[in-house]
Amino acid sequence: MRRLLALLVLFPLALLTGCASQTQLSAEDRTRVQQDLSTGPGAVRYLKASSYITPFFGDASKRLLTPYPPEEVRLLNDTKGNPINPGPVQHLAPAGTKVRVLKVEFPTAWVMAERVLYSPRTQPWVYLEVEGAPQGPPVILVLPPMIKTKEDFLAEVDRHLLNHDPAPRLTKFQPRFQEAIKQKKVIEYMPEAAVEMSWGRPESIRRTLDGQQVKQEWSYPGGKRRVFITDGLVTRVEEGSPTATR
Repeated sequence: MRRLLALLVLFPLALLTGCASQTQLSAEDRTRVQQDLSTGPGAVRYLKASSYITPFFGDASKRLLTPYPPEEVRLLNDTKGNPINPGPVQHLAPAGTKVRVLKVEFPTAWVMAERVLYSPRTQPWVYLEVEGAPQGPPVILVLPPMIKTKEDFLAEVDRHLLNHDPAPRLTKFQPRFQEAIKQKKVIEYMPEAAVEMSWGRPESIRRTLDGQQVKQEWSYPGGKRRVFITDGLVTRVEEGSPTATR
């Protein structure tokens, strides 16, 4: 019996020693972030871009919120370094959907020891309640690892969740663009701001000057989706195979 008790004590300690904290925020800053985001009016937010809800990799007790299609998600790799698809789309939440922040979970050693192995366990998780989403496990927004300051953390949240209702801004777009945003589509002549609300921010932006015209090429993860923009309006959309390396 004594040996069994000793093993029960040593097991969690072994997990912790092999699972160092992956957060650079102090305990005080983590508490402040939690208070700022999950209490009072600050807990109510709105999706900045139309987003998918999918399974959460190997953790059936949660769901993932992402602005990218499952095949473009770059949060977890297999043993060969290839991105893992989290699972099929379960729901599409349009830009402007109201969400409530339930809690923020930082990847401390204790937290990572409790997380499912095949999940983005080394990154901060923001637990959300998404208006209009089917009933099910909590929805998680995964943020980048090793955010250094409270201000950087809040800025990262702001990249995904607005603290004001974007409805007035949405209504300024033509009806066909409003509908495209709801369906997570990008169409010709769409304004640049509407593209971001539909597909989210691209992985990279290439800007060039052609005479007096400003041209942009927005590329999304994996290189399959690209949007070409001239003077703030979409001129072409590509959703085919990845572009060959130039």
